[in-house]
Amino acid sequence: MLQFNQISKHFGGLKVLQDVSFTVPAGGIFGMIGPNGAGKTTVFNLLTGLLQPSGGSIAFNGQNLGAVAPHRITELGIARTFQNIRIFKEMTLLENVIVGMHAHLDYGIGDLLLNLGTFRQAEAKARERALELLSWVKLDHNAMLLAESLSYGEQRRLEFARALATEPKLLLLDEPVAGMNPAEKTELMAEIVNIRQRGFSIFLIEHDMRFVMGLCDRIAVLNFGRIIAEGTPDEIKNNPEVIEAYLGKEDA
Repeated sequence: MLQFNQISKHFGGLKVLQDVSFTVPAGGIFGMIGPNGAGKTTVFNLLTGLLQPSGGSIAFNGQNLGAVAPHRITELGIARTFQNIRIFKEMTLLENVIVGMHAHLDYGIGDLLLNLGTFRQAEAKARERALELLSWVKLDHNAMLLAESLSYGEQRRLEFARALATEPKLLLLDEPVAGMNPAEKTELMAEIVNIRQRGFSIFLIEHDMRFVMGLCDRIAVLNFGRIIAEGTPDEIKNNPEVIEAYLGKEDA
């Protein structure tokens, strides 16, 4: 589904990524872990068009994403959440999710201004779909509440629902358990498994190794801008380079 081929990203003399290559298969949960500052978020910023690579290429379902605008990448089927939650706190949960559907609403500005039947039908359909997505993350009973009233974990789940409203083929989760306690992490893990079971492919980046090990089918490890290991959870947790990256090298 997704291929990174020899990707590099430099900011002046700072080499954030160096010759990074990996493949994300369809239908599973792929994880990328690494210590803080390893370059994980830069990978997502390149994938979503917020940054352009200094070298290499990115392909999604066979299409080169070079110079493709971020909104077009969303239309191709890639959605993203952020480490720092970005929801509209002054809007209801339902409104937050409907906002994510703007690229798929079947009416024009004229239909909106004249309140034509096309607009009313599309709005009813969007509302129905938004309630369905909120039910997936167990928030439909609070659909008319303002988003600011939600707990931290609930806000994260709302962000998932809004990302899914874009009808993505691939869902990108940027450090989804940042700031969460163990109980919230366990609950969120179940939500991610539920999303995968509904047919979505997931690519997440995280520094919480235990969370990723319990969730992902395959994992790549990024350290100082380079991939140092890739494989199954068992292969990763027993890899000496990974252990060194997280725990440090013992003195002789």
